[in-house]
Amino acid sequence: MWSGALLICVVALLLLRKFSRWLHKWYNPKCNGQLPPGSMGLPFIGETIEFFTPHSLNDIPPFISKRMKRYGAVFRTSLVGQKVIVSTDPEINYEIFQQENKSFLLSYTESFLEIFGQESLVKHHGMLHKYLKNLVLHLVSPENLKRNLLPEMDKATHKHLNSWAILGTMEVKEGSSEMIFEYIAKKLIDYDEMNTSPNKKLRNNFQAFMDGLISFPLNIPGFAYHACLQGRKNAHKVIKDKLNERRKLASKSEKNYDFLDNLIEEVDNVDSILTEPIAIDLIFLLLFASHETTSAAMTLAVKFIADHPQVLEELTKEHEAILESRENKNSQLTWQEYKSMTFTHMVINETARLANIVPGIFRKALTDVEMKGYTIPAGWSVMVVPAAVHLSPGKYDDPLQFNPWRWEGKELHAGSKTFMAFGGGIRLCVGADFAKLQMAIFIHHMVTKYRWRVIKGGDIVRKPGLIFPNGLHIKISDK
Repeated sequence: MWSGALLICVVALLLLRKFSRWLHKWYNPKCNGQLPPGSMGLPFIGETIEFFTPHSLNDIPPFISKRMKRYGAVFRTSLVGQKVIVSTDPEINYEIFQQENKSFLLSYTESFLEIFGQESLVKHHGMLHKYLKNLVLHLVSPENLKRNLLPEMDKATHKHLNSWAILGTMEVKEGSSEMIFEYIAKKLIDYDEMNTSPNKKLRNNFQAFMDGLISFPLNIPGFAYHACLQGRKNAHKVIKDKLNERRKLASKSEKNYDFLDNLIEEVDNVDSILTEPIAIDLIFLLLFASHETTSAAMTLAVKFIADHPQVLEELTKEHEAILESRENKNSQLTWQEYKSMTFTHMVINETARLANIVPGIFRKALTDVEMKGYTIPAGWSVMVVPAAVHLSPGKYDDPLQFNPWRWEGKELHAGSKTFMAFGGGIRLCVGADFAKLQMAIFIHHMVTKYRWRVIKGGDIVRKPGLIFPNGLHIKISDK
């Protein structure tokens, strides 16, 4: 009896010793150099819960600012089971982007990749990434924007804003999201939400997807992440069904010659590296990125413009001048007119700077990397935080103030060490020009053809992505 009890005590002590060693390793990660300061948080959970805690401040996220004050511009943490170095230092951020595919690779958490797909553009590197990027560029290249997309987007924007004016009121986030989704879904896969049966509606699934995109990764019914994965699954089925329908038409020599037809030709080419799962994930990503992020930025732009009458006055002056210079007052917007919208692009840049729609840009260290006296160990993730730079008083005067004039005389169409709204390095957002064009067209019509004012909503919550909990409702009518 005593020997049995002794054996249990010995086993318990050995297990306790092993657990203590593991706990020590968790709190004191191994590094061939000096790790940045910080805390790894609770075992397994890390500091994930605090990172996902919603906040309404239009400032550097509390999770980040609190640690910047305690540890400095670079610190370590653990999020959703991954060891992470967080950088708020512009010089380090720039160096990380410059070393893409050398010392660092694009990398997101497993939960994020589970949502966007293991065959997604955000997962692939090297030649395959370049190949997929070129496929997308055929759609959103400056030449295609100029030749095809601008007139189509101009027409679609006019149609939707006219319907807003007929209704008299509109929730801007919902309305702009619907507008962009309708256009891009038609352009990508010839999809029409209005003429689709309820069980096959694509945009409804994207809403479920959005609700859990940036949430705690618990795949349990009742949690946002589970609903997100279900939304992804349903959306994938709709896209796959559309692809199969198009294949049947192709067998009868009936083609739309749109983006989906081009992808199918690539998939069916025996020499191509494109597979059907990669094609479906690519369409899924494009549908999400094109409408959700742009509509959020457009909603914020409407809020900022409404809150700053002098900005509305300057925009109206710029766009009325465009109309005055036309021979035909009813002609569509031209590329030359779009490129002349200097103040409009200043407004777009300032909106993007303050929006910080992407809370973090992730990379993974391929080798141990020395930066400013610290070592980023191989295998660790690095999170670049755009908001920490965009809202830094050391980089921008009065950084929390919406002030488009701060961009006067500056480069308006590129990223930099202090402006990362569209990413950086070779991973600069391939759809940046598309988003800017859509926003400029929207602003053009809003300030020249309509009277509008905010009547309700406008609150902002970050969790950590940008959401509008009570929307942004406007009253709108023809001028």
